[in-house]
This record gives sequence, C-alpha cells and structure tokens, in this order.
Amino acid sequence: MSEADTIALVRRYIDAFNAGDRDAMLACLFDDVAHDINEGERQIGKDKFRWFLGMMDRHYRERLEDVVVMAGQGGGRGAAEFTVHGTYLSTAEGLPEANGQTYALPAGIFFEVDDGLISRVTTYYNLADWTAQVEKG
Repeated sequence: MSEADTIALVRRYIDAFNAGDRDAMLACLFDDVAHDINEGERQIGKDKFRWFLGMMDRHYRERLEDVVVMAGQGGGRGAAEFTVHGTYLSTAEGLPEANGQTYALPAGIFFEVDDGLISRVTTYYNLADWTAQVEKG
C-alpha cells in the first residue's frame, strides 16, 4: 500500500468511529486483527474487537476531533493523533462512578497495515488524566 492509501484507510476508520458505524470500522480490519488496549491486554480477532466496541458504547459516548493522520514510508504503518471528546455514560468495572461527566483527552492510535487492511490497532491515552477529569465531575 502507498502512504496515501494508508492515510485514506486510517481516515475511513476514524470517520466510521465518529459516525458510530461499527460495521464500517470492522470492515477496515483483518479478521485476525491484533488489538492492543490502552493499559490492557492484546486481543486477537474481529469478534473480540466487536465485543470491545459494544462494551465501549455502553460506557462512553466519544468523538475524535482535531485528527491528524500520518503514514510511515511505504505505507505499512500509520498513526492518528487526536483529542477525544467524551461523556462517561455508565460505570465501567474498576473505574470511577459514572454520572455523565465529560472529558477532553489527547490520544493516539498506531496502526499496522497489510494488503489494504488494518492488522494491528494500538491505542494510547493517559488513564490518570482521564480519571482526574471524571473524578472532578
């Protein structure tokens, strides 16, 4: 894939996220996609990714803004940096109690791309920053 193709693929993924179109997000992924969850474990496969998206939708409403997409030379890797604007809808296990708190959080996702699809998604944000924002309420 070219760098331009990788940037277009990552933008499709981000646009689908913002549109709430989980099927379109999943269409960007390999069946055995590796998903590195922020401060969590690696999960393999679209079924686990689909489950993760459902869990996230139950607890959070988020939109990615100020998105900048980059691709490495040759297009095998890409990245997106953005600000997550969200609302904490329901309490997630092990996290502070939810009562509709809003947050704005810098974050990034790193992608590995093979044969026109995303084969790895690695998400990073500062959990301590998020926790401090929602605890302020």
